[in-house]
Amino acid sequence: MKDLKLAESEYRFMKVVWENQPLTSAGLVRLCADSMGWKKSTTYTVLKRLGEKEMVKNENSNIIPLVTEKEVQLYESNTVVDRSFGGSLPGFIAAFMDGKKLSKEDADRIRKMIEDFEE
Repeated sequence: MKDLKLAESEYRFMKVVWENQPLTSAGLVRLCADSMGWKKSTTYTVLKRLGEKEMVKNENSNIIPLVTEKEVQLYESNTVVDRSFGGSLPGFIAAFMDGKKLSKEDADRIRKMIEDFEE
């Protein structure tokens, strides 16, 4: 699997790209200034870095995401489960749910998801 690890600022940048595509580089600069207070140079630095990581492409001033938000979320969640819980999904869920309560609707949705993924 491709390394899709993003720093927090890179993830926020990618959220801007995902949520506003199609997008020009000038539009991206404006959005990053408005939403994150970034200067033009900061936006272009992050754009270049994520281009080198093959996350986005700047083609004729059009910004094209090369990975989806879902792909990054899947990578990040798998990384957390593997690193912090030895790959144990039940261990992750137990830690995540510690002290929390689920509504009946959420519990039903989770049961349905488990049934759909069961072998």
